[in-house]
Amino acid sequence: MTEIRPLIMCGGNGTRLWPVSRAALPKQFASLMGERSTFQQTVLRSARFGTTQRPLIVTNALHRYLVEEQLAELGLKADVLVEPDRRDSGPAILAGAREIAREEPDTLVLVLASDHVIRDEAAFRDAVAAGLAPALSDHLVTFGVTPTHPATAYGYIQPGAPLDEGSWAVARFAEKPDAMRAAGYVLDGYLWNAGIFLFRAGALIAEYERHDPETVAAVDGAVTQAKRDLDVVCLEPGAFARARRQSIDYAVFEHTARAAVVPMACGWSDIGNWDALWSLGAGDPDGNVVQGEVVMRDARGCYVASDGPLTSVLGLSDIVVVASSDSILVADRRRAGEVKEIVASLQSQGRPQADTHPRVHRPWGWYEVIDSGTGFQVKRIVVRPSGRLSLQKHHHRAEHWVVVTGHARVTIGDDVHELGPNQHAHIPLGAVHRLENFGNTPVEIIEVQHGDYLGEDDIVRIEDIYARA
Repeated sequence: MTEIRPLIMCGGNGTRLWPVSRAALPKQFASLMGERSTFQQTVLRSARFGTTQRPLIVTNALHRYLVEEQLAELGLKADVLVEPDRRDSGPAILAGAREIAREEPDTLVLVLASDHVIRDEAAFRDAVAAGLAPALSDHLVTFGVTPTHPATAYGYIQPGAPLDEGSWAVARFAEKPDAMRAAGYVLDGYLWNAGIFLFRAGALIAEYERHDPETVAAVDGAVTQAKRDLDVVCLEPGAFARARRQSIDYAVFEHTARAAVVPMACGWSDIGNWDALWSLGAGDPDGNVVQGEVVMRDARGCYVASDGPLTSVLGLSDIVVVASSDSILVADRRRAGEVKEIVASLQSQGRPQADTHPRVHRPWGWYEVIDSGTGFQVKRIVVRPSGRLSLQKHHHRAEHWVVVTGHARVTIGDDVHELGPNQHAHIPLGAVHRLENFGNTPVEIIEVQHGDYLGEDDIVRIEDIYARA
């Protein structure tokens, strides 16, 4: 196959899959189907093209280290392009194409979403192969999924005149329809708009500039002035903020005369909600899909998942139950798309469960609060090998650390200690301190905080290898 550079988009929040998917750890990084996240599955899928070049991952600063951590779990390398803020898919894809075109403008770019499931990879590769000829002749190729039902959650594409074998010019794009219009679209041969694209980097940039030269100039500035650190490129915030916030469909594909579509039937899903995940699962004889510690009795057509507490369902049909350590969702499976409204309500109330999990990921590892009360808080902290917390101090709290596993290097003021299991250290209020893992296995500690204010914003970073100081 002709050399292709994968451009993997990794910036969505996936609020319809709350409480598993939240802003701090969205669905593409969660293990929704099997042990690997959909992000990891997408990276592996792109690697299996054989002649494919190293992927470029577009993400944001909040998720950069999740990307690097999950790549490391796969033992794979990629380049990472960090958006300073979300400007929708148009500027994000344009920035990726612009970064790729710095080396070779004729590079073929395959845009993939990190939260999609493709169950028939051979059919997907055949569809990409069918898109090569139009892409090499400067068409902007989009891949349309052959509908399995009249869905109202997707936009549609109407194929027009045939181009090369297996591809057609795009006659029109259609917005998400109501049920009656969706049924008509399916009968008329329309395709679902999957948001997967193939084009020469230079061709996409040229078409974008034809329709929105100001955004192209802004993105060019953001790429030219970007900060570069080995495999990571951080776009310049001021220039990128001038890019028009717009999807790639509105920005380019709905205006260009060079749009082409390749149909594909490859078991595609964007896992848009819990009902979609139920349809992808291997159900029992009663149509129930379960994950985790779950007991079902006289239940039918349910999706039930638990990441900890034993969850039992009795005498119910067509419901979703998702139990986590801090939140439980119970919903009519047919109304799963409305879960985002619950998230919006939680956000308006200022509830942390809307956006963050009990387990909070950091560049060096993660922590979770396991108990709290007036004037105290207890955390479990895990630091990965080579992980290093910032050199920091607090104005409102003292801390006590007990090492549970591994060997840690602890700095308190001018003193440096190496602590093993069952050894401890006290950090007085205001003391400058740091925790490091210099070993080859994770370090786990229990931290007890005591003070009049215990918020995460009471951290004064003096030095930090992750550029957060």
